[in-house]
Amino acid sequence: MNGWTSRLDYMVEKLKGKGFRITPQRIAIVEVLANSCDHPGVDQIYREVIKRFPTTSLATVYKTISLLKEIGEVTEMGFGDGSNRYDGRNPHPHPHIMCVKCKSIIDPDLSSLNEMSKELSAETGYKIVSHRLDFFGVCPDCQKKIE
Repeated sequence: MNGWTSRLDYMVEKLKGKGFRITPQRIAIVEVLANSCDHPGVDQIYREVIKRFPTTSLATVYKTISLLKEIGEVTEMGFGDGSNRYDGRNPHPHPHIMCVKCKSIIDPDLSSLNEMSKELSAETGYKIVSHRLDFFGVCPDCQKKIE
């Protein structure tokens, strides 16, 4: 799978394969998730979708996200303030770093993560099936604003 269009197509085909209805609104929601680098929340997804489909309900966004989570195509990240953000570009376990000021999220590439998982499994005897690793800090842009 290369590029956003391929990711979008893959997600839509997986929904179809599971027997879910594919509506223009649902495709628009999937498109936002497949194309987004910034891990949008429901409100952000909703605002984007209603630009093209003004009659789309918030319930449709929640339902579509729920279906995508169910089939493993979206990762939900919950935060202490009660908010949730979603990763549809890379729904597989990977680390995130979030700015505590502006709430931006990026996906750092940590080559040592596989080794850490193996070490943890060997030390505990657990078979690691998934993980969540989040870092919190202040992004460079917000650091400049503070100075």
